[in-house]
Amino acid sequence: MINIIGLGPGSAEALTLGSIKLLKSSSYIILRTAKHPTISYLDDEGIVYSTYDYAYDKFKSFDEVYNYIAEDLIAKHREHGDIVYAVPGHPLVAEKSVELIIAKAEEENIDINIVPAVSFIDAVLDSLKLDPIKGLKLIDAFDISNQIPDKRVGTVITQVYNHFIASEVKLKLLEFYEDETLIYFVRAAGIKGEESVRKIKLYELDWQEDIDYLTSLYIPADPENKKDFYEFVDIIDTLRAPGGCPWDREQTHESLKRALIEESYEVIEAIEEMDDNKLIEELGDLLLQVVFHASIGKDEGYFNIHDVIEGISRKMIYRHPHVFGTVSVSDSKEVLNNWDELKRKEQGLKSFTDELNHIAKSLPALIRAEKVQKKAAKAGFDWDNVEEPLNKIFEEAEELKDVYKLQNKAKILDEMGDLIFACVNTCRFLNIPAEEALNSTTNKFIKRFSFIEKTSLEVGKNLEDMSLEEMDYFWEQAKKIEKSQK
Repeated sequence: MINIIGLGPGSAEALTLGSIKLLKSSSYIILRTAKHPTISYLDDEGIVYSTYDYAYDKFKSFDEVYNYIAEDLIAKHREHGDIVYAVPGHPLVAEKSVELIIAKAEEENIDINIVPAVSFIDAVLDSLKLDPIKGLKLIDAFDISNQIPDKRVGTVITQVYNHFIASEVKLKLLEFYEDETLIYFVRAAGIKGEESVRKIKLYELDWQEDIDYLTSLYIPADPENKKDFYEFVDIIDTLRAPGGCPWDREQTHESLKRALIEESYEVIEAIEEMDDNKLIEELGDLLLQVVFHASIGKDEGYFNIHDVIEGISRKMIYRHPHVFGTVSVSDSKEVLNNWDELKRKEQGLKSFTDELNHIAKSLPALIRAEKVQKKAAKAGFDWDNVEEPLNKIFEEAEELKDVYKLQNKAKILDEMGDLIFACVNTCRFLNIPAEEALNSTTNKFIKRFSFIEKTSLEVGKNLEDMSLEEMDYFWEQAKKIEKSQK
């Protein structure tokens, strides 16, 4: 049998009678580490033991250390029979090595005897005078990157062994809490003469000089701290609930369509202006639209925000088999090809025409035309070089000349569409987004027009009083100024 005992949080007084009895009666005892205050008691009592401290120098990661301990302990059981394995605290609280030993013992039908002990959690709760019934989240500092702290309940973070780990913990917590949040720094909880419990600001965490293997943290529940996603969802639901905002309650998927488009373009504008503060604001406005539509779906009984998140999460996993599965890719081009193939299967698209029809008709015309052209090109329906779509522009322009005087709106519309489509094709060959190109020219037009208006006022004329020739003159001046600034 493998007897697994806990040495408590650090004070010899916290050792249980069961643990002491086993320690004094066992012939083979091995400790995970001798770096624990209770070990001095074992030495005083003449208890003979060995340790796995050497394993921490032998391997690069804690996972490797704990795997080694589990495998080696099973081997030692085969060699010595009944043995005792002792760990700090309680065997079943934040003890990865014990978890692995239990799993391996079950595989080999080896009996395990867990001897309860006082855990460091008990010591921390005693030191801080806390009642866990009010809610408590326990996080291992080594697993902080995989955790989501919750400001709604108190949180204990264990095994803050050194300044590097403290820095990692701080950076993670700053994603969820304000930097001046008051937290409790707890060292050597429950050990008389060594215990230190003090309030510090979160940003000061890794400044503490006495961080070591006895360090834990406690972050009190603080519902008023930094807002999170769930609170935002609740805010929107409250606005749409009876007694909320009349305007928000009146909105539908249909009424919000234009707002969704406008907010998307404002995000793009913030990106193009490289304004991070504006981007934060505009992304928030765009997120509002997503959550608003989910709230409407919830009220109508069809779906909620969790369905939206579940759907996109599953899609991302399915569309990235090279990350979440066993598929291998060599570059981003192969990723996109796989993405398109999976998308076709997912959406039941059986032909290239199906794919063309599946491109959203509500897209801006230039963007939709470009996407259609790219899809057709993948089927091999494309020009060989840029000169061909460029020549097509001239050809379509001549056809437009032939019909614009006929006052046949349908014909003019048709030929103008052909001309613009040819321009988009040329942009695609030159790897220039047509939408971006046209927006750039529109911005340039506004800038030059502004110069004309400003200059006209400087010479004492209103713009509407100027002749076209005068305006053209200032237009050319604006062009010269632009060229000189390039």
